[in-house]
Amino acid sequence: MQSHSYFRGDLLTNRIMFAVIFLVCAALLAVAFYMEHVMGLEPCPLCWLQRFAFMAAGLVSLLAWLHGPGPIATRIYGLFLALAAGTGLGLASRQLWLQSLPADQVPACGPSVDYMLDVLPWSEVLATAVRGTGDCAAVVWRFLGLSIPGWSALFFVCVALVGLYLCLRPAPKRPW
Repeated sequence: MQSHSYFRGDLLTNRIMFAVIFLVCAALLAVAFYMEHVMGLEPCPLCWLQRFAFMAAGLVSLLAWLHGPGPIATRIYGLFLALAAGTGLGLASRQLWLQSLPADQVPACGPSVDYMLDVLPWSEVLATAVRGTGDCAAVVWRFLGLSIPGWSALFFVCVALVGLYLCLRPAPKRPW
């Protein structure tokens, strides 16, 4: 007797893993917007870039979930997922490094992202955001001892590992 196509003998198919990653990214973005609009926490430039990385990972996962890709396309989606999460991990790591600096070594606070977008070219906004500002070094919230970029880094690692797994996973054997 053949198993249902969603399971093929595996607990989690590729399509279900993409769906879970999409839902996780959507939930994390919802939490970020809740923290901004309800809790009043203003996101720094690195926070914005991390949001974009979660959006990219979520979009890749949504497309893969809807597409229901075969083995080759699954590897491609997995690679893009790992790249998006790896980029986010790099950004979160940069912010964690800024937060670990002694107060006298923290860069000066910069203008708001809205202001930078109004007056600076995109390349300079991106460069400033990646470098981080004093705003990025401020720890404004903690849960279980981790700051916001600490939690982001943890989720980026998990998403990147799933992406790499999907990219490198052997193709399932056909039942016939």
